[in-house]
Amino acid sequence: MGPRLEIEMDWKTLFLSPEGRIGRQAFWIGWLCLLGASVVLSAIPLIGHVLMLVVIYASVCIHTKRLHDMGQTGWWQVLPVVFGPVLVMGSALSIGVLPAIAALTHGEPELSVLAALGGFAVSCFIAFAIWLAFTLWVGCSSGQIGDNKYGSPPTDTAAVAL
Repeated sequence: MGPRLEIEMDWKTLFLSPEGRIGRQAFWIGWLCLLGASVVLSAIPLIGHVLMLVVIYASVCIHTKRLHDMGQTGWWQVLPVVFGPVLVMGSALSIGVLPAIAALTHGEPELSVLAALGGFAVSCFIAFAIWLAFTLWVGCSSGQIGDNKYGSPPTDTAAVAL
């Protein structure tokens, strides 16, 4: 095993460093804080959208630490982030656009609109389901007992100091 990493967890370390490990409770507390920040920032024009980049980075950090606690690499979180939009675009094109074009050529514009919106809605739902399943897997799975290559296990289940 590599060197033993002892990282004291505080809010700054939780949200701004991908190093170390966190338990399930610290993950969910951090996740809920980021969800709240996302809701607030989405209501602020322009600057709120720019600040969302900080929320995205903080989300990457907490997911990485949680994956580390499970003995996994943080790169696993790239799969739902990349796969979701690819699925949405591919499904929208294959399910929604192609029937829409076919319906338009037969003079049925209402059907084409319904097909396009239905295909896009289904693909968005599938992408959301993939993201939700990944988040639940990360947030609910047990961590590895003892040290792993990412450091020592969290010393306390709520190990985030104010």
